[in-house]
Amino acid sequence: MALSPEEEIEDFEEDEEDIVEPSTTYRIDFESGRLTNEKINGLDAIRQFVYMALRTERYSHAVYSHDVGCEVQEAVSDEESTDEYKEMEIPRLIEEALLVDERIESVQDFEITKEGAAFKVIFEVVTDEGTLEIEEVIGEDV
Repeated sequence: MALSPEEEIEDFEEDEEDIVEPSTTYRIDFESGRLTNEKINGLDAIRQFVYMALRTERYSHAVYSHDVGCEVQEAVSDEESTDEYKEMEIPRLIEEALLVDERIESVQDFEITKEGAAFKVIFEVVTDEGTLEIEEVIGEDV
């Protein structure tokens, strides 16, 4: 059968935008630093991404693209910056690290407290699956 100019050809590219990719991944045991055999998805997978992004220094691992990771550890460890400046930069750097994930809609309601040489940060991550409350200590050598 020959194609004639009157026949319309379907545009498959439009349909690709409507496809929602599943976020299934393997759970990471953060204490051992190893993958487990357990698969996770939804909010659990997004929570794992958040902690991975916050704990991975941007540009320090060749296996990751430049979009992966966070520069907040570097900013907090800068001895020439004041604590007030660091508290101002922390939300911006965290948002920048997390909003690269299309599942995350916003990062909001930051509470930052200074604890010794570290900062305790509590915030909400609004996702297409729901809202996560995240708590992380930044600037502490683990």
